Amino acid sequence: MYTFRTGTPSDASRCHDIERSAYEGDEAATLEKITQRLETYPEGFLVLEIDGELAGFINCGCAHDVEMADEAFKELIGHSPEAPNVVILSVVVDPAYQGQSLSTALMKEFIGRMIDMDKQSIHLMCRQRHVPLYERFGFSYIRPSQSDHGGMTWHEMLMTL
Repeated sequence: MYTFRTGTPSDASRCHDIERSAYEGDEAATLEKITQRLETYPEGFLVLEIDGELAGFINCGCAHDVEMADEAFKELIGHSPEAPNVVILSVVVDPAYQGQSLSTALMKEFIGRMIDMDKQSIHLMCRQRHVPLYERFGFSYIRPSQSDHGGMTWHEMLMTL
């Protein structure tokens, strides 16, 4: 059985371990960035636990004007909690727990929380192989991103709430 909760600064190390295990090369957020996200906007940091163990998370920031290729936003520079547009920074499930539909559970819970917070849209960037997954959640494909974060090719997606 899994449960959801808001992330806390004490989750930073475990979240960083999961992030590094799930993302390739330089695309994983640093421990410093994860810590900053937890401290700056805990309301946008959703944690999934299985039997008390942190197994996955989603984190975000909010902006009035979204520029997906803005690398500074990954450090929440320009983040405004009251802004109507959500920018997902990470969606991660520990590889040991993958294949159990936990990313679907995380995303559904996250979307519900953003609706409850009266947000208007959710933006994210993903790899090409994940585009169909996010389309199933209700995201629309926008375009290839100008971002080359981690030396990877990214694609921008949008969900209007």
